[in-house]
Amino acid sequence: MPAHSSSTAYLPLALLATGKALPGQRITADELDLRLGRPSGYSLAQSGIQSRHLAHAQDDQAWLAAQALHDALRQGNIAPGSIDLLISASAIPVQALPCSAAHVLAQARLPAGTPGFDINASCLGFITALHTAAALLNSSTYRRIAIVCADLASRGVNWQDPKSSLIFGDGAACAIVEKGNGVQRLLGFRQHTYSNHTALCEIRAGGTRRNPRSGMDDTDFLFRMQGTRLFRQTAPLIQALLQELFEATRLTLDDIALVIPHQASHLGMSHMRERLGIDGGKLIDIYATHGNQVAASLPTALHEARQTGRLPQGEPTALIGTGAGLTLAALAWQL
Repeated sequence: MPAHSSSTAYLPLALLATGKALPGQRITADELDLRLGRPSGYSLAQSGIQSRHLAHAQDDQAWLAAQALHDALRQGNIAPGSIDLLISASAIPVQALPCSAAHVLAQARLPAGTPGFDINASCLGFITALHTAAALLNSSTYRRIAIVCADLASRGVNWQDPKSSLIFGDGAACAIVEKGNGVQRLLGFRQHTYSNHTALCEIRAGGTRRNPRSGMDDTDFLFRMQGTRLFRQTAPLIQALLQELFEATRLTLDDIALVIPHQASHLGMSHMRERLGIDGGKLIDIYATHGNQVAASLPTALHEARQTGRLPQGEPTALIGTGAGLTLAALAWQL
């Protein structure tokens, strides 16, 4: 692993509330088989997803993000005026300009003038945003930060490619954090990007590389993934990343009370259990009922852990995952 990896020396960070929002359209695997003209059992066998939520054509990504924010405010009984920064950490933007945070703020019940900006680290935007928020809070730049992730993956899937299209679901989630009194704190953080693997997972259009002036076609707006190659590259790297995090924090896997992974795929979740040796009892797995929600997967899984009483108090929780780039990240958080 690179020697310049990021690290955290016990940055105080308190989780005040979480929230989530899902599109109203819930699709079971059997219903998806009918929609795609496939035999019964096809979608479940290909993806491992029993049901997922998919956005209607008129659904708005920023509105969904704002609903997750409002849910978190309700859950924590938090005054909207106490939020002094909004970070949008979605993988796919609402549009090229302005930033997605501005679109979310336009839909949110926060005071006019509340600042906002985007962080884009693909599926790992939430982990990156948590670390950034901790640094900003501990510098006293802000007092209370809302992090929102919303992705409508269904807008960019190629339904003719079952290996990539069938693993996704749509949704949004939010976490509200502040510095707190230091009892809750980040214990360690690691993130690496292996840019020689950028082509393994990509959407080519939407920026300056593929557009009407530089040249493009409709398929450039669709998600492409070389799944087998991606898994082969990722599997050994995530093991090494976790080991590096444990060495930096002087923790072991036994010390981690709960593991919240990015809900990448059925194969990815199996890898977490088997090859990384993570006991199923300490792993949050919502993949079968949500699918891969891109950047929204991690905060949604955090919210589900909190809502079901599985989030440990006073013990380390690990958030880990991989994303396009190829980027890997892991964060240890004592809650």
